[in-house]
Amino acid sequence: MTTNAILTQEGTTELAACNNHNWWDAVLARDGNRDGEFVFAVSTTGVYCRPSCPAKRPRRENVAFFRRPEEAESAGYRACLRCRPKALSGNAQAETVKAICRYIEQNLDEPLTLSRLASTFHLSPFHLQRKFKSVVGITPRAYADSCRLGLLKRNLQAGHSVTRAMYDAGYSSSSRLYERTASQLGMTPDKYRRGAIAASIRYTCADSPLGRMLVAATDKGICAIQFANSDAELLEGLKREFPFAARKKNDRTLHAWTQMLLQQMKGQTLNYPLPLDIRATAFQRRVWSYLQSIPFGDTRSYIEVAKAIGKPSASRAVARACATNPVAVAIPCHRVVRESGDLAGYRWGVERKQALLEMEKKPPTLAER
Repeated sequence: MTTNAILTQEGTTELAACNNHNWWDAVLARDGNRDGEFVFAVSTTGVYCRPSCPAKRPRRENVAFFRRPEEAESAGYRACLRCRPKALSGNAQAETVKAICRYIEQNLDEPLTLSRLASTFHLSPFHLQRKFKSVVGITPRAYADSCRLGLLKRNLQAGHSVTRAMYDAGYSSSSRLYERTASQLGMTPDKYRRGAIAASIRYTCADSPLGRMLVAATDKGICAIQFANSDAELLEGLKREFPFAARKKNDRTLHAWTQMLLQQMKGQTLNYPLPLDIRATAFQRRVWSYLQSIPFGDTRSYIEVAKAIGKPSASRAVARACATNPVAVAIPCHRVVRESGDLAGYRWGVERKQALLEMEKKPPTLAER
């Protein structure tokens, strides 16, 4: 068995890494905050433990460190039956990440470096980033950017000036504001404040198998597809998203796209994809792009989607991305269900989600093909 060493994920020995991460100090302190970051193994017992294990501390020369339980087992060690290092509490990890999220949300107007977060939560920068990404699906920096963008949008929608909204959301300068938000807002902050009035939003309402359907578009493409029981509800939803917009009804211009959506709901193959003009974070775009690849009539679980985009521990973030999808059917978030197969929430009602899935199970008739 290997002693006095750290076995990295690549299988190479790096004694210096122990000093960098202060892992031995964490073992001596029984630091539960470091659980999940590494395990330590004792050559005299052949057992490996989590840092907070209540057992008596071994002699330093008999200790080896490993980043993952699997690596300790590959080296010949077995898991401690007292601290059960392989059964690290997911709830404890989730609570730590929730605390980090709250801290980020409450300190958006300050520089939030990884080192600062690591120091605040008594974790190594490497472990904090890995733990955060495993739960949320994005880095702490990307989460802070998303929070700033959300706060900026709320401030602009409330009618605040761009300057006030910028500083209230934690942007240090106008150049950083425009640099970071142009692609995510889909327009300049000033245009967003005025409800995309310069982009001119056209909309139409039509009957669908799921009730009344609204299709809204800018000059670039469709920006909203919604379902409701009445046109009044649909228009209220559009107004909430673009509160200052010059919304103009235009049934004729949007008729073709509306018919394509209705055809798609019936299982007909479209001759070309619908053009979309939607705002999204990088993570949302990855999720939504994958959703568009799910075949008609098929479903995926949130965990399967997370794995497919390379974020196997980000199923909750996938669920949030589905819940914020602004274009129903065009991005088929209704095809994502719980691992058990049960339906989860749907922005336009679980009943509509169930109806869509049932429609897709039925093969299209010859007239519909």
